[in-house]
Amino acid sequence: MVPEVSQLLAELADREAIRDCLHRYCRGVDRCDEDMLRSAYWEDAHDDHVVFAGTREALIKWVMPLLKAREATTHTLSNIIIRLHGDRADVESYFQGYHVIRVDGAPRANLQGGRYLDRLERRGGEWRIAARKVVVDWFREFPDAGDWAKGPQGQSQIKPGGRFPQDESYSFLDLR
Repeated sequence: MVPEVSQLLAELADREAIRDCLHRYCRGVDRCDEDMLRSAYWEDAHDDHVVFAGTREALIKWVMPLLKAREATTHTLSNIIIRLHGDRADVESYFQGYHVIRVDGAPRANLQGGRYLDRLERRGGEWRIAARKVVVDWFREFPDAGDWAKGPQGQSQIKPGGRFPQDESYSFLDLR
C-alpha cells in the first residue's frame, strides 16, 4: 500500500530516526566502531547475515575481526522502503558493500549488493533494529584494487580514511 502524503508527514520524524539507525549501522561496520554498531541494534536483537546468525553481541564478536582484516569497507544504502505499524517498522533497504582484502599479498576488491530486511522497534522513543535478515542479490570480484602507494589518480599525498578512533571524523565531527 502506498502511504498518503498526510500519513508520510505525520510519520516524518519516525522515518528519519529509522534512517539514522540504518546509517549508524553502516558507519559502525565501516569505521569498525563497536559502540556505533551496537547503537543500531536492541540488546535482544537477532541478525541473520547469511553465513552468520545470532544476537547483537555475537554479531559484533563475529564481524569485527573480519572487518579489521580488510583494508577498507564502504556500505551504502538506497531504495529504503519503510512501513510503520505503531511501535514496529518493516524496512527494506538496498545495500552495496565494497571490501578490499589481501590475497597472496595483493589487494583484491569485492563488491556485493543486496537488501537488508529489517524489523525495527521503537522503545522509549528510540528506533533500533530488533531483527535483520540479509539477502545477497549479486556480487562482483575484481583481481585488484586501488594502490594507495600511487594514490587516487596518481595523487600519492591523498591518504585513506581510517577506523575508530584514528579516522579524522572522530576528531573533526561530533557524531556520538
